Amino acid sequence: MPITIFILIILFFSIVIHEIAHGSMALYLGDPTAKNEGRLTLNPLKHIDLFGTILLPLLLLLATMGRGPIFGWAKPVPVNPFNFRDQKWGVLKVSIAGPAMNFLIALIFGLLIRFISLPQNLLIFFSIIAVYNFAWGIFNLVPIPPLDGSHILFTFLPERFAKFKFFLQQYGLFILIFFIFFGLNWVYLGAMALYTLVTGQPLGI
Repeated sequence: MPITIFILIILFFSIVIHEIAHGSMALYLGDPTAKNEGRLTLNPLKHIDLFGTILLPLLLLLATMGRGPIFGWAKPVPVNPFNFRDQKWGVLKVSIAGPAMNFLIALIFGLLIRFISLPQNLLIFFSIIAVYNFAWGIFNLVPIPPLDGSHILFTFLPERFAKFKFFLQQYGLFILIFFIFFGLNWVYLGAMALYTLVTGQPLGI
């Protein structure tokens, strides 16, 4: 049970930091919307989404009897791309900032595991942080709206695929829910592969 609680805490703050990274990049590019609405903060109350932050993780927790995978999301930070100084690549930069932050966190804790001899409890906690941040980074690169991967895809998608883009935008949430329940294992397989690559050891939790 303590590990499950720790996983939920790590998941939530990994999501929050992910959203702050989006808002911070937007601010760097000239859009203060997230800052003005008080969203560039670690205060959890500012980021809670009723379904994504509370109901979905609890539902997955119950459905898997605590074994996971457990996933969710926070309330997206507001962004106004018309404020960006870089109108061509601004949306792409903001979209990449979130997953990049998660990969950076995972890399830092993964390298600590690789190069420092840690007590068992600390090793478990660091492993959870690394794996869940790898997983959250990979998950957000999936090209399904409203995930970051869809914004990255749309940046490079030729105009002739406009109907396909419209289809994804219209039905993205339904596709995403289907993916959450049937495709998350692939996300975790990718996360565990990255964990092993960075730490030099298999996941042992």
